Amino acid sequence: MDVDLARTFLEIVSTRSFVRAAERLNVAQTTVSARIRTLEDQLGRSLFVRNKGGATLTPAGEQLLRYAPTFVQLWERVRHQVAVPEGHQSVLAIGSEISLWQPLLLDWVLWMRRNIPQTALRVHVDVPQDLIDQVASGLVDAAVMYAPPHRPGLKVDLLLDEKLVLVTTADAASPDSETSFVGMEWGPHFSQDFASSFPGAPHPGVSFNLGPLALSYLLAAGGSGYFRMRAVEQLVQQGRLRLVPGQPQFSYPIHVVYSSDLDDALIQPAIAGLRLVAGGRRAPLPPDGLSA
Repeated sequence: MDVDLARTFLEIVSTRSFVRAAERLNVAQTTVSARIRTLEDQLGRSLFVRNKGGATLTPAGEQLLRYAPTFVQLWERVRHQVAVPEGHQSVLAIGSEISLWQPLLLDWVLWMRRNIPQTALRVHVDVPQDLIDQVASGLVDAAVMYAPPHRPGLKVDLLLDEKLVLVTTADAASPDSETSFVGMEWGPHFSQDFASSFPGAPHPGVSFNLGPLALSYLLAAGGSGYFRMRAVEQLVQQGRLRLVPGQPQFSYPIHVVYSSDLDDALIQPAIAGLRLVAGGRRAPLPPDGLSA
């Protein structure tokens, strides 16, 4: 089966539409239809029922769905594993969500280069939904994520349970104080816990969905906000921020997600290194680098 046929099949399953699948694949709808006809001819079965509501799988399509993701993952893994740079023995694609790249992903890359130099690295940083799709498709072998969804063929291991702590540029502050509070979107669990802990807190005048940007704003404009402890501890040590005493801290569990059929000899040493750096081995912040 041609990998483009498999990808097209999976896009239709995901979008439930030939039209939307064509848009996501950046091809004409006629191309999508032709690919599915070719796939159906090869298998001798109809795969979709098309109606006004979109496209739904036939029983044969349901069976193909069990194998198509693995086929695409295998092809992508083969494609980037055979492209081993000179002087290396293997290639590993690792990544993280945007808000987790510094310091965790950076420390991981540094550890890998020092301890497993024979493995070439491809490093990806992306938004959560795209990143989990890349892991599922084999474009990324392992990624550091907050609350990744469970998918068939993927393993999700808890890496560390980090804390979100309240920090301020002033002597003391809380979300309902006069000091400006900088909002940060840490996911639905944080929103629920925050609302329970601060029922009377007003909505922040400024909020962000990207930690580094929120932290840069806080340092420039002043105020308080919740950030990952690992991201602010150096700034606290430098006196640029202060931890607010007596305020609740919130759980922020971080996971590593990877394909269940990866070669253990390749992935397990890398994950062992990730656990080491997550346990406290740090790289210094770049001169202009901020994290959140």
